[in-house]
Amino acid sequence: MSRRGARLTDAQRLDWLRLIRTENVGPRTFRALINQFGGATAALDALPALARRGGGSTPPRIPSRTEAEDESAALARMGGRFVVTSDADYPPALRHLDDAPPVICVRGSAALLAAPKIAIVGARNASAAGRTMAARLARDLAAAGYVIVSGLARGIDAAAHAASLDAGTIGVFAGGLARPYPPENIGLIEEMAEKGAVLSEMPLLWEPRARDFPRRNRLVSGMSLGVVVVEAAERSGSLITARLAAEQGREVFAVPGSPLDPRAGGTNRLLKTGAGFVTEADDVIEALAPLLAHPRPDDVEAPVSPRDAADPPSDTARARIVELLGPVPSSLDELVRLSGSSASEVQIVLLELDLAGRLERQAGGKVALR
Repeated sequence: MSRRGARLTDAQRLDWLRLIRTENVGPRTFRALINQFGGATAALDALPALARRGGGSTPPRIPSRTEAEDESAALARMGGRFVVTSDADYPPALRHLDDAPPVICVRGSAALLAAPKIAIVGARNASAAGRTMAARLARDLAAAGYVIVSGLARGIDAAAHAASLDAGTIGVFAGGLARPYPPENIGLIEEMAEKGAVLSEMPLLWEPRARDFPRRNRLVSGMSLGVVVVEAAERSGSLITARLAAEQGREVFAVPGSPLDPRAGGTNRLLKTGAGFVTEADDVIEALAPLLAHPRPDDVEAPVSPRDAADPPSDTARARIVELLGPVPSSLDELVRLSGSSASEVQIVLLELDLAGRLERQAGGKVALR
């Protein structure tokens, strides 16, 4: 997929927006379509036929060019802009995820998006001590040059954002930028848009649902070098963020708490399983120093050239590939080897099933039937 250094025209940017807003197209499917067809325009043209061959009863809904222009204009009126993976101000660490959103909506500072970041997350029903600790960590880490990232929730998130507001902090929405949540943080969100940044991968008017919060959490951890958890119960969204951070290769830290406080159950368990022990900002700064000394080089890929439309696989080949799929995830290499088909044929069948709503793409490039 297009990376830093591969610039998109205005028309291409609109087609990227149309493609990622298309029904049944998520970040991994978007990447597969771009790699298969060489660009968003060709992928959009191919979508109806792909979904039909995949068994879809109706073609996926594709936003019109006018709808994409309207969303772009509405974001601009809010003082925002779209940032794509090829833009210099796309968060560098986020770009490396295999489910990195190809397009994000941003209000605020481009410089902050490129700066090194640390996420601070925790309980919504945080104690006074927890909020004080989150604020202290946020101020000290911001003074050391880190941008604080969190999810704009009540409690720990809000305390970390407010404490690092003057230095610059980034908030990630679960819904669209025109649907701030929770309502009591709207004032804080507006200040962050002026002094820091807020962003979302969702359409502007998207109302956040329960399943959107884990999606948001992967962005909070994905754009950060590490995640600090301050107060989290045994079953909490903050532990989801910590798990995602570990899967993404990020550092995970936790602040210890009283065994008598259920809000410390999750953080104490993280410490038992190897999370970094944090009682002050220096604990985080020292642990992350080697990463700053040897930053991961940013990927630079040449623009993908449009490809000739490949012939769809035969019915026999398609049947062999579909037969190999099931609820247990399989890799592309396994499907190629066991089906006897080419990688391109397997990719096309997977895209057909995906756009028909029958495929689930998972981490590591694995796929399973729904």
